[in-house]
Amino acid sequence: MPGDVLRKHAVSSHHADTPSICIAIAAHKPYQMSKDSVYMPLHVGKALHPEIDLGFQTDDTGDNISALNASYSELTGLYWLWKNSDADFKGLVHYRRYLASPDFRKRHAKKRLDRIASSNEIRELLRKSDIILPRKRNYYIETMQSHYAHTLPEIHLVETRRILEDRFSEYLPAFDHVMQSRSGHMFNMFIMSKEKLNEYCTWLFDILKDLTERIDPSQYDAFNARFPGRVSELLLDVWLETNSYSYEELPAVSTELVDWWKKGTGFLMAKFVGKKYTKSF
Repeated sequence: MPGDVLRKHAVSSHHADTPSICIAIAAHKPYQMSKDSVYMPLHVGKALHPEIDLGFQTDDTGDNISALNASYSELTGLYWLWKNSDADFKGLVHYRRYLASPDFRKRHAKKRLDRIASSNEIRELLRKSDIILPRKRNYYIETMQSHYAHTLPEIHLVETRRILEDRFSEYLPAFDHVMQSRSGHMFNMFIMSKEKLNEYCTWLFDILKDLTERIDPSQYDAFNARFPGRVSELLLDVWLETNSYSYEELPAVSTELVDWWKKGTGFLMAKFVGKKYTKSF
């Protein structure tokens, strides 16, 4: 079965002098995927849609939280990768958003899938740091906290801070600093050594479990119920800053045309008119 083959890709043995890399591509529908050997298409939320067979590895095998996909979004794929892959380096991207090649010319290739970072380019960067992130997104006229508060219920961040205060107080200074910054590493995309990913996921999923016990996702519509995934995007920089971890950055690239007018209009309407988001852009 295709899923069995892909699972072998995720947990395969490797030569000692060539670290193994597994980058999950979170997907919930059929889509053209990168054929580079380090990328593994991963059907997220499979437990909620057992009738759908994409032919990808699924996130409902082994130790998993696939059934939480309606609120955790792509994080059910991250959890599966954390618990079920023994690759030396693990990463997460999206079916329509990747880490781009560091080569300027490649980033402007006619075929959008040709613009993404290759296995060789990723290996080269991992010689410099064991964490690779997308370049920070700048909000310019908004802080991270004010942008969240203008677009989504701010109680999510209020309760997250309370959790840190109660249980992880050493992370509070970084949390407050990140909330007041005007840029951040977004999208829940990264590549890390398995040791760092284990550390990050242990911390992250513990916080999100507590958060969803304090704020029940079922009280929201489908769009707003995905707040654990959105809060986690802000927590990545909190973890990095507290632990003083260095990293390398790559641009983010979309495999689809981005409607910047619609995104920009939604951003400004949220800030100046108080119109909260009701869908993703």
